Amino acid sequence: MIYFLMPVVFVIAIICVAMEDKIKVNKAATAILSAILLWAMLLMGADSVLGEGLSPAFNDFVNNIPGFAALPETEQYVRFLTDFALIDHLGDVATTLFFVMGSMVIVELVDSHGGFRIITNHIHTHNKRRLLWIVCLLTFFLSSLLDNLATAIVMIAILRKFIPHITERWIFASMIVISANAGGSWSPIGDVTTILLWTKGNLTPLHQITSLFVPAFVCMLVPLLVASRFFKKGESWNEKMIIHTENSTIPQIEDRSRYVILAIGVLSLAMVPVFNELTGLPPFMGVLCGLAILWVYTDLMYSRIDTIGERERMSISHSFSKIDMTTIMFFFGILMSVAALDTAGQLQSASTFLDDHIHQPAIIAFILGLTSSFLDNVALVAGAIGMYPLTDLAGADVYGLNFVVNGGFWTFLAYCCVTGGSILIIGSATGVAVMGLEKIKFMYYLKNFTLLALSGYVAGALTYIFIFS
Repeated sequence: MIYFLMPVVFVIAIICVAMEDKIKVNKAATAILSAILLWAMLLMGADSVLGEGLSPAFNDFVNNIPGFAALPETEQYVRFLTDFALIDHLGDVATTLFFVMGSMVIVELVDSHGGFRIITNHIHTHNKRRLLWIVCLLTFFLSSLLDNLATAIVMIAILRKFIPHITERWIFASMIVISANAGGSWSPIGDVTTILLWTKGNLTPLHQITSLFVPAFVCMLVPLLVASRFFKKGESWNEKMIIHTENSTIPQIEDRSRYVILAIGVLSLAMVPVFNELTGLPPFMGVLCGLAILWVYTDLMYSRIDTIGERERMSISHSFSKIDMTTIMFFFGILMSVAALDTAGQLQSASTFLDDHIHQPAIIAFILGLTSSFLDNVALVAGAIGMYPLTDLAGADVYGLNFVVNGGFWTFLAYCCVTGGSILIIGSATGVAVMGLEKIKFMYYLKNFTLLALSGYVAGALTYIFIFS
């Protein structure tokens, strides 16, 4: 009974996450509660799950640990779940969360010091179509370095300097969602799901970049070509209407220091794959290394500034207090919920069902991408990783080659589950953030951009299939 009830609890939690605005309960609270309930159910119902041989992880553990099978059954269940499974999954989840937190702090520090103003100062056009192309291309490439969520937040702040009318800004903001998710799909650090696929060892950075750049660009380009028609050819804003914001950074900081902070911040994220290859350390260590370097530089810089209040307001210590911890806790809850299902064996059962009824990895990935438009893509990708363990290249058949490191399923899944989140504005953290920042109505996006995002999603998928078929 517990075995079949656990997936029901998880699905209910995912539906509550999707209906966050309706039920008025924060998605982080729902995700954490889901994780606790699932692990508690698994522990209390261990006799009917682990005892019946439904968990491959438990079976392997008993067979490979000398003397473990001789322990009383109840002690086996408790020790496996609390001393091994829970701690092991917590370690895996922590590597992802530290990566995300480190990235958030770096982006926040660069932004608070006016680093991104260096970019905006080079945008001089008032032509609406041209500005839309500049914004989308900038978002596409920037999201591969800063991740799509952080890029979307930065780009919305930039938009407010150029576009005075909220209705026109909605067009740009909606295209930012599509462009940021497209840009995030081809980078190992572009989205939480791609970080997950990389840190779990399913994809390597170079393979992902070379395989998905063209499909991701097509995914952005198709909607952009159509969205350009929202503005008349040559239509521009009056220069006097452009919004200018005051510089909020500390006056004593030299422009040279702002350039250095921007360079360190961007390189800290962009060079993580290189750090991983050179040292063999996990990616989150590379991000934390960049954060530490930035911390040392800013502390030495502030030691020469007399304004103590300003120094504290702009320091990294203060930046830690400004990161979105609810997002971090949401990712924790979702990943630990999926870990409970993985431990109990439901994900392996789902994999067997899909193999028996579809048996086409590309179609499965495509469907998961469509599903990510209304269900969280982190949960979907984490579930897929649990359903399809990595296959050894040496012993893989033609079908199994899809699930080796850099296999076709993982590569296509990275594209589908990130870009599929653009189909509905609630389908990705990027969309939800932009929706909140600009107060975009759900129905507005549905009527004006859902078909555009879907057309880009399909066009990019067909491009991928055409290239690698």
